[in-house]
Amino acid sequence: MENSQKLENLLNLALETPKKEREKSQALNVGYEEESGKWELIVRYHGSADRLRGLPGTQVETLLGGYAVVWTPQEQIDVIAAMEEVEYVEKPKWLLYGVETGRAASCIDSVQQELPETLLPADLWEGEFLAGGQGSAAGAAEDLSGRGVLIGILDSGIDYTLPDFCWADGSSRILGLWDQTLSLEFTKEQIDAALAAPNAEERERLVPSRDLSGHGTAVAGIAAGSGDGRRRYRGVAPASELLVVKLGTPGERSFPRTTELMRGLSYVLRKGLELNRPVAVNISIGNNYGSHDGTSLLETFIDEAAGFSPNCIVIGSGNEGGAAGHSAGGLEPPLAGADRSQIIELSVGVYETALSVQLWKSYVDSFGVELSAPDGTTVGPFRSGQGTQRYVLGGAEVLIYYGEPKPHSRSQEIFLDFIPRGTYLESGIWKFRLIPERIVEGRYDLWLPGTSVLNRGTQFLQRSPEVTLTIPSTSARAITVGAYDARRDTYAEFSGRGYLRNLDLVKPELAAPGVEVTAPRAGGGYAPQTGTSFAAPFVTGSAALLMEWGEEVIIRLR
Repeated sequence: MENSQKLENLLNLALETPKKEREKSQALNVGYEEESGKWELIVRYHGSADRLRGLPGTQVETLLGGYAVVWTPQEQIDVIAAMEEVEYVEKPKWLLYGVETGRAASCIDSVQQELPETLLPADLWEGEFLAGGQGSAAGAAEDLSGRGVLIGILDSGIDYTLPDFCWADGSSRILGLWDQTLSLEFTKEQIDAALAAPNAEERERLVPSRDLSGHGTAVAGIAAGSGDGRRRYRGVAPASELLVVKLGTPGERSFPRTTELMRGLSYVLRKGLELNRPVAVNISIGNNYGSHDGTSLLETFIDEAAGFSPNCIVIGSGNEGGAAGHSAGGLEPPLAGADRSQIIELSVGVYETALSVQLWKSYVDSFGVELSAPDGTTVGPFRSGQGTQRYVLGGAEVLIYYGEPKPHSRSQEIFLDFIPRGTYLESGIWKFRLIPERIVEGRYDLWLPGTSVLNRGTQFLQRSPEVTLTIPSTSARAITVGAYDARRDTYAEFSGRGYLRNLDLVKPELAAPGVEVTAPRAGGGYAPQTGTSFAAPFVTGSAALLMEWGEEVIIRLR
């Protein structure tokens, strides 16, 4: 296999693009560390990682199942790809939180109504398994609260000072808190010492981790919060204990990367194995980059991790369902005398500083692509086999890259990166004309980056709400959760939906309340939250209850 076929298409394009252009791109410069001059990479390998570690200037962190995060100078990337044990290499992508502004209420005052007002650490193991000693499965279900099960929260952090995450004696229910932005891990003992500190200054000195956005705090509260002491706002599994990862890069205040999510998942599952506890993991974050068929290294890593130990990985489906960030269709074979081309229109809003578009198709199909700017100027048709293609159109540098065949996917990517020559892209209607040449399957899909990084006016005019699951909710072995509006008893308009591309695999598997759900707020109090971010923890907490039930059944059978 050629070395370039082991490198992800986006990585190949990034390596071919001058640094000044990469810095203006939404996607190409992610993973490049200016200070060190190194690239952060995801590597899948078999056997040993020793040769990777032996490369000059290279650091390697091995993860679960033959995956590693590698930091290396650019000149070493071809060396890595040439290694027999290296199977594939990708660059990281940004991940976006699944938050949406809701229009209706579905406030859940308390999920757990019948538990004691307060819970102590000893309550984890006290009492009979079957409520009331009646010996019925129904009685067991009534007594479930997550005892003995860990809940992993991979998110923006947690406000560990809130009573929602403490036992009645004031000690923390958090067994481990890894703050990636500080490169520090805090134990339960350290958190307990911080909670006992005489003032906020001393508490922050002992454990300086903070949840600046409050997203992770809300997610953790829905899955596992113990409420406000009056049985209100109690989460699904209030007697579970927590492992928390604050995702991010030291020194950065931007979105976390896929590499940090993978490292965080490895941390949580290894901790669960070390503590001999089952783990329910919540991931309320995702992105739009990829073929949406479960074949990226992030998705396959999650599939591998799902079999590592007793665990359940739950992922929100994202909020792209109503965002007009996806367009799809089918091309028919060319016919003499007939114009069977198709036009996809993209509205670009004002003040858009950069934009990328992914067009995915089958490798067995070939078609030309013409691109027109709002001023009517047109370039193309461009085709496969021409390497990286560059055009100046509509006041922008347009980079076009056709992906090469990959061993793990039959989908081909045509990646278009729009980099303004000035400050902003030309607003208005841009048009893609697809011209069929040899068509076997005919299907095509186009995706924009997530709505969190685009202006509201940037959208496809021929939108498709299907196949709008964000990655990694497209992982085959994860439970994908959509959001529904409990007041209207309908699936939420914004919630990601649809099958995986090219696969008859139903996603999402479940839907849970995701519109104006009351959840803890960082700094204190409670507030309504909307988005699939807040639907996923309902299922994560429920998975913890099922794990508790299963563990108790095993104990009884012994």
